[in-house]
Amino acid sequence: MSSITADGQATHAHTSGEFGVGEFISTYVFSRDHKVIGLQFLFSTLLWFLIGGLLAIGIRWQLAWPWSDMPVIGPMLFSAEGGQISPEFYTMLFTMHATVMTFLVIIPILAGAFGNYLIPLMIGADDMAFPTLNMLSYWVMWPAFFFFGGSFFVAGNGASSGWTSYPPLSSVTEAAPGSGLAQTMWLIALTCVGISSMMGSVNYMTTIIQMRAPGMTMMRLPMTIWGMFITALLQAFALPVLTAAGFMQLADRMFGTGFFVPEGLIVNNSEMAAGGGQPLLWQHLFWFYSHPAVYIMILPAMGMVSDILSCFARKPLFGYKPMVYAISGIAGLGFIVWGHHMFVSGMNPGLGMTFMVATMMIALPSAVKTFNWLGTIYGGKIQFTTPMLFALSFVLMFVIGGLSGIFMAATPVDIFIHDTYFIVAHFHYVLFGGTAMAVFGAIYFWFPKMFGRMMNEPLGKIHFLLTFLFMNGTFFTMHILGAVGFPRRLADPYHYETFRHLLPMNQFMTICAILMVASQIFFIVNFFYSIFFGPKAGRNPWHANGLEWQAPSPPGHGNFDFQPIVYRGPYEYGSPEVDEDYYPQTQPPNERGDTDEPATMVNH
Repeated sequence: MSSITADGQATHAHTSGEFGVGEFISTYVFSRDHKVIGLQFLFSTLLWFLIGGLLAIGIRWQLAWPWSDMPVIGPMLFSAEGGQISPEFYTMLFTMHATVMTFLVIIPILAGAFGNYLIPLMIGADDMAFPTLNMLSYWVMWPAFFFFGGSFFVAGNGASSGWTSYPPLSSVTEAAPGSGLAQTMWLIALTCVGISSMMGSVNYMTTIIQMRAPGMTMMRLPMTIWGMFITALLQAFALPVLTAAGFMQLADRMFGTGFFVPEGLIVNNSEMAAGGGQPLLWQHLFWFYSHPAVYIMILPAMGMVSDILSCFARKPLFGYKPMVYAISGIAGLGFIVWGHHMFVSGMNPGLGMTFMVATMMIALPSAVKTFNWLGTIYGGKIQFTTPMLFALSFVLMFVIGGLSGIFMAATPVDIFIHDTYFIVAHFHYVLFGGTAMAVFGAIYFWFPKMFGRMMNEPLGKIHFLLTFLFMNGTFFTMHILGAVGFPRRLADPYHYETFRHLLPMNQFMTICAILMVASQIFFIVNFFYSIFFGPKAGRNPWHANGLEWQAPSPPGHGNFDFQPIVYRGPYEYGSPEVDEDYYPQTQPPNERGDTDEPATMVNH
């Protein structure tokens, strides 16, 4: 049975034996409730985040102390090499680090975890449009977990052709130690991730278009929902291309076709049976998806940061409609710039000029968003909470990452810095300094809604400060390395005398990287302690305006214990129409009073 308490919280009482194993499995394992599915994505991706971070430490160790014994785990993993990382294992490390962080962390934590949890709550719906499809979108990820994880335990100890899987290294099974079964498992896992994302995108688009609460027009949607909506569109149009390319590469490997294998190719003294394909075709197909994927990994973060900044600046979001148009413009331009990843592939200079101009054009909507964020916090009554600190750092890191991206947009400059550490610095500033900081801010911000309890603020600020300092110590230095041509993907760049003087800088970066990973202990302790012992949160601990803050914390089945009706946009902070400095979307006009509770309570 269920009841509504005096403060509007939904409680559920079960008599002895009523809550059986079957009901537990249907409620918490194979759940069709979007909130449970969102939390399943969240816990799964946080676990892979830890794995991806440990893989990164392996990369940094080799670059800081090449061919030296790794303490503790070296003798266990590399007994044949005397505790040292082998060159082949190093190739696997950077391949699987990028694979895990891209396909098992950033994309699923944004679209899977926060998309699932927040979309129905923020638009006033009781669930997703297709709950069973939503459940499948999570469980289709498990074969991806299995195949990506299992590839570590087969010959080659993981795929090793880079996260971009360029042929012929990835298409020819004899090409490298990781080009055998491990690469096949990698491609199968990638296909499963794509299917999961496609299921989610269909669900998100349908839910946002069809299931908004009364009064919730498209121009009253929070920016988080706009980010998720545009992301779903990107996934729907770009994913089929990558999926088709993955099947083609699997066919090359398993059935001897020649989509990507060139004529007359000889690998390890054996000539390929099939040929006539184009290795560059894979690059076109891969980047046609994977450049929009860059925006799949940043647009939801932009939306969440917009909501956090407005809430803690206690001001309306500056330029709501320009923000919507900017996020749409970024997505549209994202489809016509994939060639800038291939400036050094020998493309026609005229075509390269087209990609260069289109890439530089993306700076315009990105600048609109940045100046609107600055306009939002300018003159605001800023509350330096943990979510706000992470959101502010997102803006700063995104600016640095965006400015370095302008260098790469110019073909003559890119030819020099391509495949140097300048590229590594750029995308880590965008994806870790940007997206990951936004994800941390979002976890601290929506944690009370997810679990009904508050996270510890002092611990959160320590986590922020250490992560921010060590992240910049790790990644900013990479710009300097890249400017002098320090190459990526080499286990021992110091083989070239011109790079030997850079070893101390790499050692400094590695120490910062180790400390950055260690700093996450504060987050892990805070997160799991607060789930069980954190101070209880009310419906609206941040005094925010969005619909999700009018539901109980945590929301029960069906989300709302009243029918939400929307009267205004989500950013009416400091409105003269009410006594408080916030004006929830569900509060009828000219009604003053305590807005912590919904204005109308209609029990389901």
